[in-house]
Amino acid sequence: MSTTIEALLPHRSPFLFVDEIISANSAQIIARHVFTEHEFFFAGHFPQYPVVPGVILIETMAQSGGAGLRSLGILKPDVLFFLASVDKVKFRRQVRPEEEVRCEIENLRISGKMIKQAGKAYVGEELAVEAEWLCLTGTGI
Repeated sequence: MSTTIEALLPHRSPFLFVDEIISANSAQIIARHVFTEHEFFFAGHFPQYPVVPGVILIETMAQSGGAGLRSLGILKPDVLFFLASVDKVKFRRQVRPEEEVRCEIENLRISGKMIKQAGKAYVGEELAVEAEWLCLTGTGI
């Protein structure tokens, strides 16, 4: 996809966790992000054994889902999306510095006021985390 991530998401460094939308259609979005050793959270989580926090992995999947919807024109440019609930979370593998995470997002339900998605994040072929989430939408830009 040729559109830059910054054009698809209002998030900015150090809280932008999508590098690329690999593919997107009305059923599924696939995106990727590499967590470099320079991520702000590694200094404290944990200095001797840095691990991507679970909440950041969930945020990565939600950002991937939102960016994919925006790339399809389903989520308009002036609409923001905010996490409202997270369900069925299972952490399966730690994510370490310099690992690439591939997010596979399924669109469960989309309306003018909410986005319901489910996702899995992989490092290589290993499942790292899976979850379902609900985002509420609204204008704010």
